[in-house]
Amino acid sequence: MGRRGGHHLLRGRDADRRAGAADVRAGAVVSPLAGVPGWGRRAGVLGAAAGAVAAGALLGVVAERRTVGRSLHRVPEGEHDPYGSGGGEEHVVITADGVPLHAEVDGDDDADVTVVLVHGWALSLRSWWYQRRDLADLGRVVLYDQRGHGRSGRGDRERATIDQLGDDLLHVLDELAPRGPVVLVGHSMGGMTVMALADQHPELFGERVVGVALVSTSPGKLADVTLGAPAAAGRLLRRAVPTVFDQLARRPALVERTRRVGSDLELLLTRRYSFASDVPTSLVEFVSEMISTTPIETVAEFYPAFSAHDKLAALPVLDTLPTLVLVGEDDLLTPPEHSRDIAAAVPTAELVTVPAAGHLVLLEHPGTVTAHLRELVERALGGRP
Repeated sequence: MGRRGGHHLLRGRDADRRAGAADVRAGAVVSPLAGVPGWGRRAGVLGAAAGAVAAGALLGVVAERRTVGRSLHRVPEGEHDPYGSGGGEEHVVITADGVPLHAEVDGDDDADVTVVLVHGWALSLRSWWYQRRDLADLGRVVLYDQRGHGRSGRGDRERATIDQLGDDLLHVLDELAPRGPVVLVGHSMGGMTVMALADQHPELFGERVVGVALVSTSPGKLADVTLGAPAAAGRLLRRAVPTVFDQLARRPALVERTRRVGSDLELLLTRRYSFASDVPTSLVEFVSEMISTTPIETVAEFYPAFSAHDKLAALPVLDTLPTLVLVGEDDLLTPPEHSRDIAAAVPTAELVTVPAAGHLVLLEHPGTVTAHLRELVERALGGRP
């Protein structure tokens, strides 16, 4: 599994079962509520309620002009883990501008390696629930909530940038992983955070940082992503979203009221833009809850950072260490071609495309993701004392 520099598809079900995760069946993605009366007028408010999927929820889903039934397709429930806290040691890391970041650490200080998990936009450290559980035997696991997310504080609006997140990550490393080898794992905006750190501090990569995983992320050109809509509608969506977000951020009370009354629509949009297979409804609800508890101000403030993000030139520094680039083949938010761009800039990277997987592949096929991360850590430690 996983030859360096190899580009291949991995069927993830066996790996999922080995990791003890619930098996999921590849199935058709539920279509968005484009045909519901009044949907066009309410798309902005209801879309923002879905947080990270808001970009698609706002306008793009309207362009598909499909209609779904009145309620979600309910997947039969089985035995599922309560996606709660991992119960690790809690820490507060203070950033350069004084923002307190909530962090949690599992494992001993004298472990052979520290794995740092960096979450994506409008999520929290809880999105790494499976990986936190299943990587614990490898060494220390460090997780933290990015600024404005989860239990961390918010900074000034002008600091809602990818470069700022890279600097925040440096403070987390200095505080919680000051010695020993480190493997950085970033999902979506978390992957961009790792790229920002590589851009700002390339000297860390190779000696201190011995491995990197970039999961469902992008090196830049996110303004060209159509979010699953036709190209023309995608361009319209991208132009409209910043204005809508800005207006919603000025009316957070209205957004919260909409979230309370629009739960079915919110779940449908979460399913549409997070997953590509028939995952349990309990998993969709877990993701939706993370998204809906992210302040709309945070969602709005970070959105412009994605269009400005461009770290392609920083990627060659990763060519000196084991690197994993992993993406779901049906990811609508950071499509596979963005991962291919990363792999092209890092020729030694392992590129893995997971079938029947959307943007939240780490939750949709946790066994597959964890198996590749374990392999990455083993490669990163190979030959080291």
